[in-house]
Amino acid sequence: MTASDHTSEASVLEPPPARLYRGQVFHKRLKPFVHALEYSVFSLFLDIDDLDGLSQRSRLFGYNRWAPLSLHDKDYGARDGTPVRDWVNTVLAGFGFDPEGGSVRLLTFPRLWGYAFNPLSIYYCYDRDGRLEAVLYEVSNTFGQSHAYLIAVENTEGPVHQETAKIFHVSPFIEMDCRYQFSLTHPGEKLGIVIRQSDSSGDPILIARHKAKGAALTDKAIAAALVRHPLMTAKVIGGIHWEALKLWLKGARYYPKPNLPAEHVSR
Repeated sequence: MTASDHTSEASVLEPPPARLYRGQVFHKRLKPFVHALEYSVFSLFLDIDDLDGLSQRSRLFGYNRWAPLSLHDKDYGARDGTPVRDWVNTVLAGFGFDPEGGSVRLLTFPRLWGYAFNPLSIYYCYDRDGRLEAVLYEVSNTFGQSHAYLIAVENTEGPVHQETAKIFHVSPFIEMDCRYQFSLTHPGEKLGIVIRQSDSSGDPILIARHKAKGAALTDKAIAAALVRHPLMTAKVIGGIHWEALKLWLKGARYYPKPNLPAEHVSR
């Protein structure tokens, strides 16, 4: 991420429109040995108040119905079919935010041909004045579990920098006693996300970057993404297990899966 990436989005005050983002994800493990990978992906940036409308306008996107690309409420939040908007409102209100009149944008991997897996979905939560006031990070692991971290936004004028303790098990080859540092640009024509993970001594152990370019969320853009990445979801889940095998062969320490956090959302 460069300074120019930040500057172009620094003055954004209105919630940005829905987009389809195409770009690359880069992971690099730094400790106890170096292990890196990079792959191409696409993701959807959605107005969760317009999911029904988008589903009606599009032949290739469906909301709670089958389509080449789709979003189902049961894949998010409580995982019980509660509408995404209702779940986010409950979370925000439960932690002292007022969701009334505010907008929420969701950055996520869609269901692709009916198959879903989202290592990380990000909810950008805007107040009624269009200012970004909180970010909700929903993390999923390959064991079918999920947890969300809600973090208030302190600086609405430039890049968002946030930090939290890790309390949810993701990789069996990374310890639990860690911290996450998030750096986000305001989503616009370009998207920039950097996640750093440090251990209990403060040493960096992992860095992940996602850089992407946005396009209007049209059937034409969806069709182009499908042509480029027809089996993206399978590639992501397969890649996670393949990289885990390589880490094991390199001698990475294995950490058993602990109990889930007492609460599904932490702040």
